[in-house]
Amino acid sequence: MNLWKLRFSIFGTLAIIFGLSTLFLTVLLSLTGIFDYLTLIVFVVLFNFVQWLFAPYLIDALYHVREVSRSEDPKLYGMVEHLSLKSGIKTPKVMIAQIPLPNAFAYGSPIAGSRVAVTTELLKTLEGEEVEAVIGHELGHLKHRDVQVMMFVSFLPALFYWIGYVTFMSSAYGRKERNGGAAAIIGIVSMLLYWVLTLFTLHLSRLREYYADRHSATIVEEGPRKLSEGLAKIVHSTKNLKRFRRNVGGFSSFKSLFIADPDRAESDATSLVETRTYLTDQKLVEKVLRSEVTSFDRVMELFSSHPNIVKRLRALKELA
Repeated sequence: MNLWKLRFSIFGTLAIIFGLSTLFLTVLLSLTGIFDYLTLIVFVVLFNFVQWLFAPYLIDALYHVREVSRSEDPKLYGMVEHLSLKSGIKTPKVMIAQIPLPNAFAYGSPIAGSRVAVTTELLKTLEGEEVEAVIGHELGHLKHRDVQVMMFVSFLPALFYWIGYVTFMSSAYGRKERNGGAAAIIGIVSMLLYWVLTLFTLHLSRLREYYADRHSATIVEEGPRKLSEGLAKIVHSTKNLKRFRRNVGGFSSFKSLFIADPDRAESDATSLVETRTYLTDQKLVEKVLRSEVTSFDRVMELFSSHPNIVKRLRALKELA
């Protein structure tokens, strides 16, 4: 995807999300009791802000993440430090997650600082050069401030969900003289807007994955090839991890942070080799690139925070 087209798509999606939200809030506050809705908005804003501040500690506990020092893993630490310098950002904390699937993620907050984590399974599954490309992708998220952007954007669907829920419940169980019919309509429209904004938020998330892929391709030597091989092997290995699939729910709580969506491993892997082994990493990538993206794949992608693996590897091939 062309860089300027990608940037235009990102800003266009942001404009739609904020435009729809502002329009509906303006109409809502002009037609109803301002105080009640403002109180709800302030509550949701504060809740999401506090959640963002302390989310890194929750992620650390959920994924058994620990910080590693330079002396403990000089190769991994050196990779992060070198690529951070090339990215023009401060070196984040280097973390390792003790979970049984190959993946990586960037996260952080003002009180926890920026962090880049790789899983123990990723270090076992990928070669060093592929780990480097994956780290380059995660540093792209930090450079583009994707953690903050997606936190603020994700707040809007949550806000309209609660406006819809509270309004609909008040119309159903509140006093009849308080115009319950109008409140019910506002509740239904709010819930519909929640679903629309959620789809746009997922679209924005997919665009920012492409943007982070592009960042890795520009700071890592032969980045497109290395990242393509790494992504293909992550999807292939995740599909084969039966122990992971039995516990998929427990590892999907923050799946939007991951470099690849673990819930899509089964469907994405249909584009990959079905055998347990493959001849070379490039053969695996070529197998994906020859696959067709079906109408079903396109529909399923609408509800995913990550791009379809075939489309993603094709975009990387264009960069190469």
